Amino acid sequence: MEKKIAEFSVNYLQVLDENGECSGPAELTKDQIKEVYELMVLSRMFDEKAVNLQREGRLGTYPSLRGHEAAQVASAYALAKKDWMIPSFRENGSMIVRGLPMEMIFQYWGGDERGQKMPLDQNTLPFAIPVGTQPLHAVGIAWASKLAGDKIASLVYFGDGATSEGDVSEAMNLAGVFNLPLVFVCVNNQWAISVPRGKQTAAKTIAQKAIAFGFGGLQVDGNDAFAVYAATKSALEKARAGFGPALIELFTYRLGNHTTADDASKYREKTEVDEWVKKDPVERLRKYMESKKLWTKGYEEKMAERMKKKVDSAVAKYGSVTPEQAGKIFEYTYSEMTKNLVGQQKGVSDEGKS
Repeated sequence: MEKKIAEFSVNYLQVLDENGECSGPAELTKDQIKEVYELMVLSRMFDEKAVNLQREGRLGTYPSLRGHEAAQVASAYALAKKDWMIPSFRENGSMIVRGLPMEMIFQYWGGDERGQKMPLDQNTLPFAIPVGTQPLHAVGIAWASKLAGDKIASLVYFGDGATSEGDVSEAMNLAGVFNLPLVFVCVNNQWAISVPRGKQTAAKTIAQKAIAFGFGGLQVDGNDAFAVYAATKSALEKARAGFGPALIELFTYRLGNHTTADDASKYREKTEVDEWVKKDPVERLRKYMESKKLWTKGYEEKMAERMKKKVDSAVAKYGSVTPEQAGKIFEYTYSEMTKNLVGQQKGVSDEGKS
């Protein structure tokens, strides 16, 4: 005899549509809405400058965040200062929200690891370049905070392509089994380099994968800053309160290339990109603000000039940084260097003297 023992569903959340019309409460004050908008504009300006610097040979390979402004800024904005943020390699906007100086982000993408020497007052991990490894790190942090009795949550970012990695499934399984205060944020931008999301999984949504590990999954319009903030804030609050992990799938789109070493026009149709340009997260929030008298052309011009000065200042600071001796990099791995690292550092230093 066959009988039904369980039934599941996956919900989709959108608050702000493509025309900037709101279907529910924003959960943000007027001042917070302006702050989120300005951080999104700043993130886009930073991104445009980074791409230009790479083309000039002043940065190495760089992953553009264009199209991810709401997904990155609104989710990071929901974090409390004491919470942990574990990024993948594209969360430049999230890093800006957390307060990492932009010159340090430029520094990292310029090949200087000192750019990811996190300030001690930030519970933020460095960028994770290997795909899908960082959710396991997040599990360790969340588990440690739970054992210590700290009422904090952790948030880890990864892409749709990372869900094909076993590490991600292992991390979600551990988080479910041990009821960890961890929010998994899958930024589903439809393309993992040249491989479409449909080649990553046969599942209708990525959010539904949480069900197999015993916790909830929600698909969210990743270009809707209000929905991203509301979903992330709710999941973080529940995690801190002891209700365990959650998976949020931010349904968005990578408007640019995978990195500056990529040419997306070789595998994506222009018509597809054009359709997603109409869903631009920055433009969507601007339309809403204009309808609520929170935006004017004068405000935009003054604000854009302020943001430009911040980016230009960061570029100048980045350009003024002097190279460091190669051997110094060994000092950033642990709080105290191991014997092996001491030996490796000495070898590099001695080589540099010859």
